[in-house]
Amino acid sequence: MKAPIRVAVTGAAGQIGYSLLFPIAAGEVFGPEQPVILQLLELPFAIEALKGVEMELRDCAYPLLQDVICTSDVEVGFKDANVAMLVGSKPRGPGMERADLIRENGVIFVGQGKALDAVADPNCKVVVVGNPCNTNSLIARAQFKRLNPANMTAMTRLDQNRALAQIAQKANVPVSAIKRLAVWGNHSPTMYPDFTNATINGEPLEVVINDDAWLNGAFMKTVQQRGAAIINARGKSSAASAAWAAIDHVRDWFRPTPEGEWLSMVITSDGSYGVPEGLMFSFPVTVDANGDYHIVQGIELSAAAKARIMNSAEELLAEREMVKEML
Repeated sequence: MKAPIRVAVTGAAGQIGYSLLFPIAAGEVFGPEQPVILQLLELPFAIEALKGVEMELRDCAYPLLQDVICTSDVEVGFKDANVAMLVGSKPRGPGMERADLIRENGVIFVGQGKALDAVADPNCKVVVVGNPCNTNSLIARAQFKRLNPANMTAMTRLDQNRALAQIAQKANVPVSAIKRLAVWGNHSPTMYPDFTNATINGEPLEVVINDDAWLNGAFMKTVQQRGAAIINARGKSSAASAAWAAIDHVRDWFRPTPEGEWLSMVITSDGSYGVPEGLMFSFPVTVDANGDYHIVQGIELSAAAKARIMNSAEELLAEREMVKEML
């Protein structure tokens, strides 16, 4: 049997964490032959609830689940972790400005970044799910001295999945028919879901969906504001869909990207497409057989697409300025 992969999950008793853990234990992320150890982190007041989650995980009798560790100590939770999924973050409260939320979460991610750097496996792969995820990941990455900064990522896969679902519904095709649809920028209303380079059953998307008004209007708005729409509809933020997107993100980081497909991942910008170096920015990427991601190069972008990308970059530059004392 293979050595187990240690997976650390913060906010593990929350809605997203609860939806995330059972598929990991069942082999949906790392495959049907890969044992896992779950290292679950929660705030002290939620430890009792986390113990209930542990009971359920154990009661499922998953053959691949070798152990479950529950703790509120980040150095215990991140010890020797091969993968860290940073789900927990402070939600935006009534009357709270985005800048306040960014600063308050920044303190959390300073601590988590330092703890990861101190005790995680040297090759630990990290994905930040907790929002504002781009800038949270920027703050955590800044604490790395031992870990590889390239292994810090954040999640825009939910935005990509939302975009795929809207296109599939509009074109009356399965999601699997759509390729090269990717999200650029910040996980915020400035994100750019790029349909201009996508295909449907091998045909250009804009030929199959010959509706510029919808693509540049309702489609874009729906993807950018889907989270708020879900809150309005169910009274709670996205949970199962966010968890599944996190599963997609990590699973696809551990396997080569199929030919002709792109993934959306928030990674450190290397200056590609004019995005300032060092920003945590969502790009279309592919993953090779070694588990290394690469920004897709040579993508043709219209003037409108470039403007949307730079608008999101400017927002992230402003967020970086808000937290510069933490970097």
